Amino acid sequence: MTPAARISAAIEVLADIETRRRPATDALKDWGLSHRFAGSKDRAAIASLVYDALRRKASAAWIMGENTPRSVMLGMLRLQRGLNIDAIAALCSGDRFAPEPLSGSERERLEKADLSGAPAYVAGDFPEWIETSLQRLLGEDLIPEMQALATRAPLDLRVNTLKVSSREEAHDALPHLAAVETPLSPFGLRIMPSEDGRGPAVQSEPEFLKGWVEIQDEGSQLVALLSGAKPGEQVVDLCAGGGGKTLALAAMMDNHGQIYATDNDARRLAPIHERLTRAGVRNVQVRTPRAKADAVSDLDGRMDCVLVDAPCTGIGTWRRNPDAKWRLRPGSLEIRCREQATVLDRAAGLVKPGGRIVYITCSILPEENDDALSGFLGRHEGFTPVPHEELLGKSALGFLKNATRRTAYGLQLTPEQTGTDGFFIAVLHRRS
Repeated sequence: MTPAARISAAIEVLADIETRRRPATDALKDWGLSHRFAGSKDRAAIASLVYDALRRKASAAWIMGENTPRSVMLGMLRLQRGLNIDAIAALCSGDRFAPEPLSGSERERLEKADLSGAPAYVAGDFPEWIETSLQRLLGEDLIPEMQALATRAPLDLRVNTLKVSSREEAHDALPHLAAVETPLSPFGLRIMPSEDGRGPAVQSEPEFLKGWVEIQDEGSQLVALLSGAKPGEQVVDLCAGGGGKTLALAAMMDNHGQIYATDNDARRLAPIHERLTRAGVRNVQVRTPRAKADAVSDLDGRMDCVLVDAPCTGIGTWRRNPDAKWRLRPGSLEIRCREQATVLDRAAGLVKPGGRIVYITCSILPEENDDALSGFLGRHEGFTPVPHEELLGKSALGFLKNATRRTAYGLQLTPEQTGTDGFFIAVLHRRS
């Protein structure tokens, strides 16, 4: 396919996403099935165009004066890809499979491409209705923080110390990936996205198949380290899902002690079994719920650490899932807040006196972070937030002091400040 044909295809996919209000992955998959002539490079290039357009949807529509799939695509080519008017016009030739030629109005708007008077939700490319919430956390940094959340994310790997002795050994085994050491996590390797947004097929690498590395954002690695999990402890991962943090905890504990991994949604646990085997993990017991029965009721009051990787809106992952930001609705936030209260209350019953709850979200909304903990502390006596300095010091991550945002109860990681996805973590110590 020609570059112009790829743009036409991307506009078609954007129209499908808009009309049917569906995830981009589904729309792209359906497009590929109905256009089998498109090769893997074509499909990857089209996906990159679609995701870049979704990243800049609000600002692209602003400079073009309308929110059609074509306008968003043209605006993105100007703002995100940095193409000049002549380059965009050459792609929009109206020839076979190419988009229609630019109109006079489109040319004029692309020439100006001015965001100087745009409101914050346009300049930062996020839904207008969450601006007040974001302002509570970010203040004057709102626009640059949200612009950072609209960029492409790198591909981060966590070196599995159960299988390989050091980060350097894993790095040296993967020279063709051009990976660099992550600046904050001592176990991370980072692969920057290519110009077209494509990343390497890490999951087919021998070192991945041998369990030397796992795909995990540096921020996720850091919050796992901040949990302070130690060899010999009894730990419940209450919202384990696919097991990313479970695997990190097992490596921190050097396979000593016991981790109980469970999740209310049994389907989310499906990938964990294969991942545990590949990673050489031996201290994890997967507890799959049956008919909505509590899978960890026998552990009440016995746990040193209860990890709550809480269900949330996922705003912190918008670099990787830019379509999710435009599907987010106020009702979704309300549902997630209720779910967070439920899982926190369950965690309170599991942790023993002297133990701790580690609360994590991939969100930057105060409602899902400090507000959720404020509600929990009002419902449960005997819990105290661990101070920021103590949290960092116990995890030997004191260097994060100036990189993270401090909130009332925890620490906030963001793309602008830490170069990671947006993660929140707080640790609550049970006194009695």
